[in-house]
Amino acid sequence: MIATDRRVPAERLVWPPLVALSLGYFLVMLDVTVVTVAVPTIRESVHADAPATAWVVDGYSTVFAGLLLLGGGLGDRLGHRGVFLTGLGVFTVASLGCGFATTSVPLIASRMLQGVGGALLVPTSLALLAAAYPVRATRARALGVWAGVAGVAFAAGPLVGGLLVAGLNWRAAFWINVPVALLAVWLTLRHVPAPAVRASGRGLDPVGQVLGVVGLTALAGTLNEAGARGWTSPPVLAACGVGIVALGLFVLVERRLEATPGAGSAPLLPPSLFRSPGFSPAAAVGVLLNLGYYGMLYLSTLYFQNERGYGALGTGVALLPTVCMAVFAAPLSGRLTARHGPHAPMAGALLLGAFGFLGWLVAGPDTPYWQLLFALVATGLATPTTVPAATAAIVQAAPDANAGVASAVFNVARQIGNSVGVALFSTLATTSAPLVSGLHTAALIASGAFFAGAFLALMSWRANRVPVPL
Repeated sequence: MIATDRRVPAERLVWPPLVALSLGYFLVMLDVTVVTVAVPTIRESVHADAPATAWVVDGYSTVFAGLLLLGGGLGDRLGHRGVFLTGLGVFTVASLGCGFATTSVPLIASRMLQGVGGALLVPTSLALLAAAYPVRATRARALGVWAGVAGVAFAAGPLVGGLLVAGLNWRAAFWINVPVALLAVWLTLRHVPAPAVRASGRGLDPVGQVLGVVGLTALAGTLNEAGARGWTSPPVLAACGVGIVALGLFVLVERRLEATPGAGSAPLLPPSLFRSPGFSPAAAVGVLLNLGYYGMLYLSTLYFQNERGYGALGTGVALLPTVCMAVFAAPLSGRLTARHGPHAPMAGALLLGAFGFLGWLVAGPDTPYWQLLFALVATGLATPTTVPAATAAIVQAAPDANAGVASAVFNVARQIGNSVGVALFSTLATTSAPLVSGLHTAALIASGAFFAGAFLALMSWRANRVPVPL
C-alpha cells in the first residue's frame, strides 16, 4: 500500500501517457551513447577521418544542448504536444538518414538533425508529464519511471550498440529508432492530453533564441572539441569566446525583456526563475551529476576496452551492473520523492555515489572484476535515484507556465556536465600513463562533484523545509 495524505485523494498512475512520453525520452538518451562502441565500424564504413568521426559522436549532443532552451520555449508558447510530435517526426527522419548514409557528411548532418529532434522532445515530454499527472505524489512516481527509462537507455547504449553491431551492422543502431518513434506517436495521439497553451500577446523573443542557440552550441562545441584538440587550440578558443559573448548578451536581453512587461517579446528564459527557492541548486546538481557519472562511464568504457582488452559486447556486459540499477532505482526515487520531497532522496543518493566513485581507486590492469562491483553498483544506484528527485525539485520551483523552460534548463545543465566530464576525463586518459592513473584522478573528481551536489541538496532542503502534500 502507498501512504497518501488524507487531505488529497490518491490518483492512480495511468500508464499509456507515461509510456508514450518515456519512449520519446528513451530515444533521445539511447542515441547519445549507442554509437560509442560502433565508432570503429562506422569510421571504416563511411571512410571518415578523425575529426569527422568525432562529430559523428559529438554533433548530436552539441546541437541537442544548443537547442534545448528553444525547444522548451516553443513548447510553452505553441503547445507541448504539437512540439513533442514534431520532435518525434524529426528524430525519425534523421534516424533514417543516419542508417542510409554512405559517407561522413550526410551521417554527421543526420546526427545533428537528431539533436534538433531531441531538443524538441525532452522539455516537452516533461511538461506533458507534469500536465498529465497534476497530483504531486503521482507526478513524482511518474517522474521516477520516466527518468528510469532514460537512465537505462543512456547507460545501455554501449550494450545495445555492441549487440546490434555484432548481430547485424552499425546501421541497425539507427533503424531501431523508427518503430519505437512510431509507437510513441500512436500512443501520444491516443492517450496524451494537450495542455492549454499559455495565452500571451507577446512574441517568441527571436534575439534571445538566436543568442541562446549560438551561445550554448558554441559552449557545447568547445567542451566536445577540447578533449581532442586541446584547450589552447585556436578553434576551441574561438568557440569559447563566441559562446561567452553570446551567452553574456543573452543574459542582458532576457533581463531587459523581463523588466519591460510591455515589450513585444516575452523572455525565452526569465532570469527570475533562478531566484526561485531550489531552482539554481537543482540546476547545479544537474551539472555535477552528469560531470561525475557520465564522465566516468566514458572513462570506464575506455578502461575495459583499452586496458583490459574487452570487445564492444564484452564492455557492454561488464557495465551491466551500473545499467541495471536504473530499472528499480528511478521508480523507487519517485516513490521516495512523493513521500519525503525531492531533497532528501537527492542528497542521500549523491552521497552514495560519492563513496561509490572511490571504489574505482582499486582499479588496475589486472584487478578482479568483482572488486569493481561496488563502484559500478553504487554509482548505478545513485544516478537514477538523483535524476527524478532533481527533476521534481526544479519543476516544483518553477511556475507552471515555465515548465518546459525549467525542464530545458535542467537538461542543458546536465548536457554541460556531460560535455565537461567527457572532455576533462578523456584529457586525463590521454595525458596519463598508464590509463588507470587518469582513471583514479577522474574518480576523485567525480566523487568531489557528487559530494558538492549532496551539499547543495542538503542546503536547499534546509531552505525548503515545508510539508509535502501527498
